[in-house]
Amino acid sequence: MIGDTIDAQKAAEAKKLMQDAQHVVIFTHMGPDGDAMGSSLAIWHFLKANGEGEKDVTVIVPNAFPSFLAWLPGADQVLVFEQQPDVCAARIAEADLCICLDFNDPKRIAQASDHLVQNPCPKILIDHHLDPTDFATVTISHPEASSTCELVYKVLSAFSIQPSGASEHSEIGLQIATCIYTGLMTDTGNFSYNSNNPELYEIIAALMRAGIQKDQIYDRVFNQSTEDRVRLTGYSLYRKMRLYSEHHLALITLSIDELKQFNYKQGDTEGIVNMPLQMEDIFYSVFMREQEPKPGTTKNVVKISFRSQGDRPVNIMAGDVFRGGGHMNAAGGEYYGSIQAAAGLFLREYPKYLKKE
Repeated sequence: MIGDTIDAQKAAEAKKLMQDAQHVVIFTHMGPDGDAMGSSLAIWHFLKANGEGEKDVTVIVPNAFPSFLAWLPGADQVLVFEQQPDVCAARIAEADLCICLDFNDPKRIAQASDHLVQNPCPKILIDHHLDPTDFATVTISHPEASSTCELVYKVLSAFSIQPSGASEHSEIGLQIATCIYTGLMTDTGNFSYNSNNPELYEIIAALMRAGIQKDQIYDRVFNQSTEDRVRLTGYSLYRKMRLYSEHHLALITLSIDELKQFNYKQGDTEGIVNMPLQMEDIFYSVFMREQEPKPGTTKNVVKISFRSQGDRPVNIMAGDVFRGGGHMNAAGGEYYGSIQAAAGLFLREYPKYLKKE
């Protein structure tokens, strides 16, 4: 039965906290992706629908989310901490419940982290990344899950309260269902990795019964690129992809200056890391993107994405070398310094972690 993997006691505790709270702030991680936005907005819709107009619910993201997610229902109500720090800080200070989605450590929400930690209110964490830190009152963590949206679906299914318009647990309302499906689809590369559990497709069937337009969601996420984004993708593959055949590896690096040539916007490089895996005999793909220093620091930050196929883990290297983590076939990390230094470190270390075949 869908939802059986969720601890019933933890689900009951989370439900009680949600019922009792009047001022709720929902957080997700820096560089919000489809799973981050989908899970956050699904919970936002759920609380708004079941609060009988009494709950004040706010979604706060650390920085801007990609434009191809702006169509999600409720996205126009999301606050961006970098753009409105004072407004966001005030909302966090008055919160009597904080819900943390799709991250395992407060540092993943950047400048909002201190405000979250300093508020003594109860906190709920729902996440699918490894090794969550012990900061939440209720932690629902399942690294084996395809996405945080999968866990949100299961948590809501475990609740006896029904979202507006739902007739049963499997039909949870069109807006919530749309948000959840978006997260499932994007965090599995359109169901090409971390997606072998048959229960995942039972959830998708339930979401379709709730009325989602699956093909339309795909089109809105993947087929709305700007000319700059398409040209950046072509440049990345033609000019910047290097192959290391002994380890069946592709590496792509993009510097700040290169991104500026294509008028880079948040989300423009989403999905590039998956493309080298379309080639025969390429089983590992690594993508590095340089960005400006974080506030209060002087070193550039390099965001690193890892992908692999089959029984070839990349999360170990992501954790050991680049202070990150994730799943066996999809992981991430970061490096403080130049893109050249990050690539150099990777090239020195990867033979220790990636299989020869």
